[in-house]
Amino acid sequence: MTDPNDPRLRSFIPVDAASDFPIQNLPYGVFSTSASPTPRVGVAIGDRILDLAVLEGEGLIDLAPARDVFAQSSINAFMALGPKVWSRARVGISELLRHDNPRLRDNETLRERALLPMAAAKLHLPIEVAGYTDFYSSKEHATNVGVMFRGKDNALQPNWLHMPIGYNGRASTVVVSGTKVRRPRGQLKPPSEELPSFGPCKRLDFELEMGVVIGQPSPMGEMLTEAEAETMIFGFVLLNDWSARDIQQWEYVPLGPFQAKAFATSISPWVVTREALEPFRLDGPRQDPTPLPYLQQVQPNNYDLQLNVALRAAQMNEAVRICRTNFKYMYWSSVQQLVHHASSGCAMNVGDLLGSGTISGPDKGERGSLLEISWNGTEPIELAGGIKRSFLEDGDSLAFHGWCQGAGYRVGFGEVEGTITPPA
Repeated sequence: MTDPNDPRLRSFIPVDAASDFPIQNLPYGVFSTSASPTPRVGVAIGDRILDLAVLEGEGLIDLAPARDVFAQSSINAFMALGPKVWSRARVGISELLRHDNPRLRDNETLRERALLPMAAAKLHLPIEVAGYTDFYSSKEHATNVGVMFRGKDNALQPNWLHMPIGYNGRASTVVVSGTKVRRPRGQLKPPSEELPSFGPCKRLDFELEMGVVIGQPSPMGEMLTEAEAETMIFGFVLLNDWSARDIQQWEYVPLGPFQAKAFATSISPWVVTREALEPFRLDGPRQDPTPLPYLQQVQPNNYDLQLNVALRAAQMNEAVRICRTNFKYMYWSSVQQLVHHASSGCAMNVGDLLGSGTISGPDKGERGSLLEISWNGTEPIELAGGIKRSFLEDGDSLAFHGWCQGAGYRVGFGEVEGTITPPA
């Protein structure tokens, strides 16, 4: 059986070298069409969606004893079947799409039913989000924020280098790419005011993150090893942790973010599997001091995953790139985050979503939030036509893109996009 990550593989479906979705990727998503409006599971291949519900119904994908796994409105039921089934399904789908396999290639009737134009499909939230936790794991980001608010000598809090810091967010407001985001209202108290007021956020921001999709549960009361945590990770999505900085500034002491983060979190519609990212693993930054034994790693758990952010201001026709960075910079890996999350005995569920925290790099052009890019509003960025931005205004649109570059192909995530609308 051919390795689905083999860079020599080709599909009978034409795929441009710059496409995010070659045969080496095969990310999972949920879609519907006007002709068949019931959401079901598919994989992306080039500019097409392969309808897995059709293939399962025809017996071309066998998940026995489970049935109708792909005729559902999320990938949760498939993830619950476990890593061995994930691998077997990916191998089978890859085989069906190979250029030299006639089974689907030469069956015109089946191709018409199972291979659909992505442009004609509606993409839905791919997972039923069981719980959402957001971490704070980029040393560059944490340092930048600390310098802004506490000064250079006190940038990192004493606990930051010893464990992944995070908070429990809201699963109820995780939305798929393309969903408009309404500007939140909340309590505001600028330093110049004696008492707080209630009104629309004035310092709305984005945070460039990756989301980890948990595909297997862990029991309450038990810890995880590095190996166990890795096998629980089904895949990754692009994630925008929208942030109301002025609401956050007033509310976060002493318990951390609350309403400033609860109003919206956007994710990309395609879940790229951990297996597809395997060729792009690398070691993360050196961790000093050495983490406690339960957080120590024996293998590389970071990824060489390029990321960029494009901003289209409301007055502009074209978006402009304002950040380009890499997931490899993360100080605490996704595996370490999951191990730490369960270390108290916290149970993890199928469909849990873990945000990486803002991904920033060492250079100014690699800052993953407007808070950093504009240095808390003191250095506005200049866009075309003299337009400036310190924070997001109504009508502004943001799009994240991410990909791993292979030899003649890329394993990409598509995009996560959101446009700001006025408050209610």
